[in-house]
Amino acid sequence: MSAVEQQQAEPSPSSNSSSSFEVVEADTANKYEAVVPHWFYCKVIDSRERWIPFSRQDSEKLEEAHNSRKDDEQLVVPTEGGRYDVHLKKRLRCAMYWEEEVSEVRRCTWFYKGDKDNKYIPYSESFSEELEETYMIAITLDEWKKKLESPTREIIILHNPKLMVHYHPVTTSDDWGSTPTEQGRPRTVKRGVENISADIPCGEPLQIDHLVFVVHGIGPACDIRFRSIVQCVNDFRNVSLSMLQTHFKKAQEQQQIGRVEFLPVNWHSPLHSTGVDVDLERITLPSINRLRHFINDTILDVFFYNSSTYCQTIVDTVASEMNRLYRLFLQRNPDFKGGVSIAGHSLGSLILFDLLTNQKDSSEDQDGNKEGSQMGAYEQGDIGGVKEILKKLELSEYYSFFEKERMDTQALALCTEKDLKDMGIPLGPRTKILHYVRTKDETQDAQQQAHVPAGNDDESEDAPKPESGSSPHLGARSSSTNGGGKCQYLDVGLGQVSANYPQLIYKPDIFFAFGSPIGMFLTVRGVKRIDPTYSLPTCKGFFNIFHPFDPVAYRIEPMIIPDLEFEPMLLPHHKGRKRMHLELKEGLTRMGMDLKNNLLGSLRIAWQSFTRSPLLAVEAAATENEAETSLEKQTVNSDVKPEEPAASGKEDASPINVGMLNRGHRIDYVLQEKPIESFNEYLFALQGHLCYWESEDTVLLILKEIYQTQGITLDQPLQ
Repeated sequence: MSAVEQQQAEPSPSSNSSSSFEVVEADTANKYEAVVPHWFYCKVIDSRERWIPFSRQDSEKLEEAHNSRKDDEQLVVPTEGGRYDVHLKKRLRCAMYWEEEVSEVRRCTWFYKGDKDNKYIPYSESFSEELEETYMIAITLDEWKKKLESPTREIIILHNPKLMVHYHPVTTSDDWGSTPTEQGRPRTVKRGVENISADIPCGEPLQIDHLVFVVHGIGPACDIRFRSIVQCVNDFRNVSLSMLQTHFKKAQEQQQIGRVEFLPVNWHSPLHSTGVDVDLERITLPSINRLRHFINDTILDVFFYNSSTYCQTIVDTVASEMNRLYRLFLQRNPDFKGGVSIAGHSLGSLILFDLLTNQKDSSEDQDGNKEGSQMGAYEQGDIGGVKEILKKLELSEYYSFFEKERMDTQALALCTEKDLKDMGIPLGPRTKILHYVRTKDETQDAQQQAHVPAGNDDESEDAPKPESGSSPHLGARSSSTNGGGKCQYLDVGLGQVSANYPQLIYKPDIFFAFGSPIGMFLTVRGVKRIDPTYSLPTCKGFFNIFHPFDPVAYRIEPMIIPDLEFEPMLLPHHKGRKRMHLELKEGLTRMGMDLKNNLLGSLRIAWQSFTRSPLLAVEAAATENEAETSLEKQTVNSDVKPEEPAASGKEDASPINVGMLNRGHRIDYVLQEKPIESFNEYLFALQGHLCYWESEDTVLLILKEIYQTQGITLDQPLQ
């Protein structure tokens, strides 16, 4: 403030107390305070540019770097949990783990309201400085009605601190040329982010306790709003942060936990960049164009995965992408000591399951307990694969035929005579190969039906080995195949497309499947039963989570215990208890069953009393006690029967041993449908398959199981 201004603000000695108070009030009102900047980035959503604020934590980091190292041309600030880097000098925001267009970054202080959606848009940094300077002069000198012209020739008028407006440029032509005027509908101008309705998150915990890779299903869109896997996983991550604050509050306050990081794995784009879309376009009919393109882009992914050529592309992409992301994550988070889990939705869960069943456990390799073939149809001496088999049959010259077709021992065991003929194998060698495979199968069947003890040195490689913890014997052939009608466990690889499954560079702790068709695919491949002793070689936890109306989801537990009927575990609601409509439904069912049992019990007693033969007086006295005892027993029996539903409910609640696929714990978990969904399950079937990304119950189960391995439990157990 200048000397003249200070002199004007100072009260004269002759002024009374009233005028002195007015001067002090005016001085307070005219006091200038610098605006607090906030950093935003621009993102295109629905073909519109949206300016989204960074979290308060990230904005403070950016502002601190901006003020302290202005001359650093290469200054990079990690934001949003390390998933994005901001190049401060270039004002660009770049994704680090996936491909995404770079976003413009802006240090924002002044905003104006947009035309269509009433969202506030920040002015450019240079024009914001000009506005701030004008505002400072106006509020200091109390001289308003200031008019400015923006670089786009828009008019901004500062009427007073509470009223500042922005006019579209409307040009008027005269003899001297065109000039902008403040005509048209005015738009509101705001100073400072605290004066606009912006939802600014606080930020994410810096500590990362666990890493989860998420693999999508068919098609490029993952939910009902046609969003990408990156957007859906962002929602999933946000829900997890919310669940941590509400259900792990004590652990957070004691700084025992940080957060769980979720990273998306995209395989659809690399698959469809191989040129297959161009080939499909040539043969696609022109009618119902949109439907055919939708099928080519989504449904055909299932057929691609069942093709040996494209299956190899898919599994290579998924495995290499997860390995790349893991290395990059460790590089960006060198202090990370947590575990890794994987999650898959729909077809993505099947891809992960096939990958996990073909992993090699390094501990078993060190002990010399290496598996023979994928099918378990060959003895340990045949571990060399197809090349050794052909060498044993003196047919090594035909190895190039099998190598060209990427044929392994699993595929060889599934080959028919027609397949070998199509490969160009002559009749003689073809017959010897088929005879060898058939003989090995029959030998294995005989050994398994003989129930060879586990300690026998001549034990077949396919006999279940509970102590190994990673037995390859998962399925069982039907009785028509084995001849004896007895259950025989085969490898999970039965019926898999012939592919060279890559190895992951880490061992996942838990595998989560959302809306998974794994059970259906195993059944179609010929797996009838899952050996209770089987577990995934490198992953000991497995949860199959599904919505009750999901048309793609199938159960796993009935394949392990086919002789016992039991319901899947009901996932508790994240707010506790069951949903009200489910409790009401169960209550009505229980009440109806109780009424039925009581009525039947009463009728039974009345009928027995009616049909009892008359007794003589002497016999009646002698048998009076017996009759009373009999009646008491009947009454007790009738009283017990209404309690049968409760007893069956207790049996359902009691622990059920479902094998070692999930360390002996339950595998199938069903979500509770919403009240509106219960009115028509067909109407909400598609939504049921795509609901997992925003499901608090699903996220809470994942967090509970992950932190349970670290000895951390929920604040309050859910009922």
